[in-house]
Amino acid sequence: MRPRPFHPRETLVHGATNPDERSPDGRHRVRGQGTRHRPREDRQASQLLGLIGLTPRGYQENRRTSYTLGPARLEIDAWARIPPYLEIEADDADQVWETAAVLGIDRDRLTSVNTTKVYALYGIDLDAIADLRFP
Repeated sequence: MRPRPFHPRETLVHGATNPDERSPDGRHRVRGQGTRHRPREDRQASQLLGLIGLTPRGYQENRRTSYTLGPARLEIDAWARIPPYLEIEADDADQVWETAAVLGIDRDRLTSVNTTKVYALYGIDLDAIADLRFP
């Protein structure tokens, strides 16, 4: 578990899309899911983990906007120092491929690497950064 505390006064809210918005091919409804980040709860989680002897390895900020398209979950992740990227999450690989096709994304543009490896694609060693924040 990695609690990600933000500045005590900061609350991040990701807005939902228009509920009638459609996919590029017009056949699928795209639904946005707003999320709210609660700094107080993160501080409490950090304090709880501290009580059992765990210490933070570092601080990382990211922002995520979530949507659903059919059975798939679309996650747009924004991290400091790199461009935002899209994650397509689904129950099986076929649903991922189908969703990518609906979005007009070719299979050869898809990958299944974690955030550390995404940073490495930009020549950045994420493990070497103790404090990663948006400017």
